[in-house]
Amino acid sequence: MSIDKLRNRLRSGLAIPAHPLALNRGRKLDERRQRALSRYYVEAGAGGLAVGVHTTQFGIRKVGLYSPVLELASETVRSSTAEHTVLIAGVIGDTKQAVAEAQTAVELGYHTGLLSLAALKDATDDELIQHCRAVAEVIPLFGFYLQPAVGGRRLSYDFWERFAQIERVVAVKIAPFDRAETINVGQAVAASGRNDIALYTGNDNDIVGDLVDPFPTGSDTGESHRFIDGGLLGQWAMWTKTSVELLARCKLARTHGDPALEALGRALTTANATIFDSANKFAGCIPGIHEVLRRQGFLEGTWCLDPHECLSPGQADEITRICEAYPFLTDDDFVANRIDGWMS
Repeated sequence: MSIDKLRNRLRSGLAIPAHPLALNRGRKLDERRQRALSRYYVEAGAGGLAVGVHTTQFGIRKVGLYSPVLELASETVRSSTAEHTVLIAGVIGDTKQAVAEAQTAVELGYHTGLLSLAALKDATDDELIQHCRAVAEVIPLFGFYLQPAVGGRRLSYDFWERFAQIERVVAVKIAPFDRAETINVGQAVAASGRNDIALYTGNDNDIVGDLVDPFPTGSDTGESHRFIDGGLLGQWAMWTKTSVELLARCKLARTHGDPALEALGRALTTANATIFDSANKFAGCIPGIHEVLRRQGFLEGTWCLDPHECLSPGQADEITRICEAYPFLTDDDFVANRIDGWMS
């Protein structure tokens, strides 16, 4: 995929799930279930897959699973009929590590790298830009504003305007879980003059709001406002079929309106708060995603690489409650009719 085609695909607005990690009881990679998840996302209509990211668990690097997990997803996508699926690799660490991960991702057929700057907590903007340029020489960049509550750092308006001026930047995932900071990033990208950079929400707590409500650009580029194009979300790692349909509905609502979307957005935010365990500072975020996938039959359990990372007390009961309260958010029937094929 050429970088121009990649830009066009991302700017069209895609639903991109953040790929979880399927582990067995011994906390080892379950390749069959890992492949099944990738097949599910493709058949549900996801426009891309993000692998090696927070939802995949950053700890895969310490146990030698970074390359195997990326390779599994890449092979699975390429053996499907989804020719235009965008493959996004999570890239983290200091410059040496990030460049090495970017090289691995390129070798495995990934199109862009979702670059987390969480490891560079004390770096200046100049140092951050130098780091980003080094990684961009290896792989096109998908910028990432990770919320501080799960390990990210604050990134300034000036940083994002300068980041957007890096030639091989193709998109930015905006996930500070803060509306003002979200608008800040969008306005900084607009101020850079780059209208070919796609904007993606990672704010799982306000998905519909981000996708439907435009923000003023604050620039003189000719665009008085801008919409966020699509979503790259941990929330979309489950119930993906309905998530794809939701994105299409949000796009249509930008021009035609949809009064019912506000209530749907509130329901989704409520569900996300439970699944991501916001009441406990997101301690059960990844296990919460696993629990939904376990109930659908994808995962054998909710195990994470870290044995201390588990569902919070009462979280499973709360997930039951929101599933019963908001059945229209789920895609259980779609999964039940196809999961045996994905598992084969």
